[in-house]
Amino acid sequence: PGQQVPPPGKEGRPLNPRSLTSPLGIVRLFEIFLSCTAFSLVAVHQSYSTSYGAWSMFTWCFCFTVSIFIVVMEFIGLAQSLPLSWEDFISAFSMLATLMIFTTSIVYPSVFIPNKCASPGSGSHKCSYEGAATAVSCLCFVAYAVEVGLTQAKAGEVSSFLATVPGLLKVFEAYVACLIFSLVDATPYYKDFPGLQWCLAVYCICFIVTVLILVLTIGRCLTYLPLPVEKFLVGFNILAVLMYLTAAIIWPIYSFKNKSKPSCHPSEPQCMSWNNRLGVTFLSFFNLIAYIVDLVYSSKMVFLSSPA
Repeated sequence: PGQQVPPPGKEGRPLNPRSLTSPLGIVRLFEIFLSCTAFSLVAVHQSYSTSYGAWSMFTWCFCFTVSIFIVVMEFIGLAQSLPLSWEDFISAFSMLATLMIFTTSIVYPSVFIPNKCASPGSGSHKCSYEGAATAVSCLCFVAYAVEVGLTQAKAGEVSSFLATVPGLLKVFEAYVACLIFSLVDATPYYKDFPGLQWCLAVYCICFIVTVLILVLTIGRCLTYLPLPVEKFLVGFNILAVLMYLTAAIIWPIYSFKNKSKPSCHPSEPQCMSWNNRLGVTFLSFFNLIAYIVDLVYSSKMVFLSSPA
């Protein structure tokens, strides 16, 4: 009797200032500052017209918002109370943010800067903001890449799946597939050739399974599969390598057969269609290499790490 119950939030769940002063916490604060600065510079003159500008603006705002969420949840000590694997979530997000910021740091200046900075005038002042946003975006990419390195599992360390090389590759594979879909959707020429339709089916099937693995891992549901997880991953990677191998061969054959590169301005539909087909070709090989490396690491985890 007479004993007072401590109010919740004070002694019941103490704050965690260490999450802000640790190397990882400091990197996240830089991420928040840099992403906020990038979209603020672009917003001054509303330099985000067209789909490329909208994508760039979404990327900076998305990374800023999720980074704020992660910092707040870890500071107030609620991160581990969420019904998901927090370590897998932050590993997947840091990898995704790295890829998104990297793409934006290339796409945004290539679309918005060249035409406006070619000649001095009223557009030069606006161009300086866009150039500054590009530079800040590049620094933001470096910050997220550093976080990936800090959260990645070290050799011999027991950690979450998405912090390992195969887990990070899963995020890379899903992201590259999204880029492929964006290029294919811009010029839907695949409807005329069954071979290209097969390639699109390959991209869709591998993307769906890869995203399903990511979601089940973050949701702590991967262990509920009715078969060993490690062997399932190896089997899927073998199938994905074979399917992507056929797509990497068939896509350029049907896309460039009896067709030479047109001599036109890059903004013209004919040149855009050619560039999109070429982009899908390179991205197909990138994902093929990613799935091969994923298969090697997954097989190593199963056959070399298992007890005899």
